[in-house]
Amino acid sequence: RGGRRGRRPKVCPFCTGEQEVTAYRDGRMLRRFISDTAKILPRRRTGVCAKHQRRLATTIKQARVLAIIPITEKLVRR
Repeated sequence: RGGRRGRRPKVCPFCTGEQEVTAYRDGRMLRRFISDTAKILPRRRTGVCAKHQRRLATTIKQARVLAIIPITEKLVRR
């Protein structure tokens, strides 16, 4: 309990100007916002504001259509 005390609030990297949302060609940047199974991560995990989360989801979907990032990750069962 009480694990939240020392934690700093997450700040949207797009609002601060660190990154640009519309860069759908930048697969490395977009991989930061998708999980290992290629699902779009929620706002509470990434710290992106609501406005930029909507634009980010659209950008990730564009990159998937253009095959810049995978639609799904294949799980290998042994």
